[in-house]
Amino acid sequence: MNILNYETVALDEQAGELVILDQTKLPNEIKFLRLTEQKEIWQAIYLLQVRGAPAIGMAAAFGLYLAAKNIRADTWEEFFPTLHAAKEFLNSSRPTAVNLSWALNRMEAVAVNNKDKSVSEIKELLHKEAVAIKAEDVQMCRQIGEHGLTLIKDGDGILTHCNAGQLATSKYGTALAPIHLGRERGMNFKVFCDETRPLLQGIRLSAFELMADGVDTTVICDNMAAQVMKNGRINAVFVGCDRVAANGDACNKIGTSGLAILAKYYGVPFYVFGPTSTIDMSVERGADIVIEERAAEEVTELWYRQRMAPQGVKVYNPAFDVADHELITAIVTEYGIARPPFHESLKEIFRRKNLR
Repeated sequence: MNILNYETVALDEQAGELVILDQTKLPNEIKFLRLTEQKEIWQAIYLLQVRGAPAIGMAAAFGLYLAAKNIRADTWEEFFPTLHAAKEFLNSSRPTAVNLSWALNRMEAVAVNNKDKSVSEIKELLHKEAVAIKAEDVQMCRQIGEHGLTLIKDGDGILTHCNAGQLATSKYGTALAPIHLGRERGMNFKVFCDETRPLLQGIRLSAFELMADGVDTTVICDNMAAQVMKNGRINAVFVGCDRVAANGDACNKIGTSGLAILAKYYGVPFYVFGPTSTIDMSVERGADIVIEERAAEEVTELWYRQRMAPQGVKVYNPAFDVADHELITAIVTEYGIARPPFHESLKEIFRRKNLR
């Protein structure tokens, strides 16, 4: 069994089902969920059964196609309001990761731009668009990996946070893509995975997929990062992102900001990896990004045999934080590497994208 041989998100067209690898069960159980109802897909995104910005986007795109497939309407005017309602419902599942709204808006635009066609033709176009979003993700991840590979050398020590690997995308991942590509070419790295409290994506997911690829992998608790940096075992920090502001502030899994501060102090390069679909040029700075807050039970009891906090204690459980652009060495995208000043370099990244 090798987890890298499984698809994270897929569409079973014949059965009319969204098929996702349930990441809440990993690493102890490989279980696939077959979802057809919008409320099931919403819940899968909210509960992180499917997670990682690109994978969420793919799941939402397939989910909206399945919603469209089941709409009974003869005209665009009858069809579109129901499609729009399904889009808004799915979009409400998680507020921070921009790929969710990006994919849903891209799907909805297909319907809007083809209102002169028949409903059956629009449904087929939505199907093709969802499939295209997934296909593009594979190529995007490879390109990010190629650019990221130029930042490290064989034998380097790399610290990761959360999971921005294949389990968060269609293949390779974003922050882990250079490591997986390097392994394909016979390179070896020493990777340290933060456990990533409270949902443990680092210890459960990143360590799992890296070991499956034969990577020298060490798990550390989140509060051990300073010690391994101080000991000189880290040559670079690789993290993903859920939304990047126009000034380069990067919103990612909670704990990322602290790592960026530590890396600055110890002189370790801090790299953010993400597709251009994660860069939100309409948001000027990270302080303007809405940060999702999640249930207290994730902190107090999720991974314990019994509750580990006193009854009635208050819990603050933000899912994300923002690494200030001044702490970021570079942002790695499928169209190249952006360096400070990010206001200018991110514009250049999009200029390159628009030329393709």
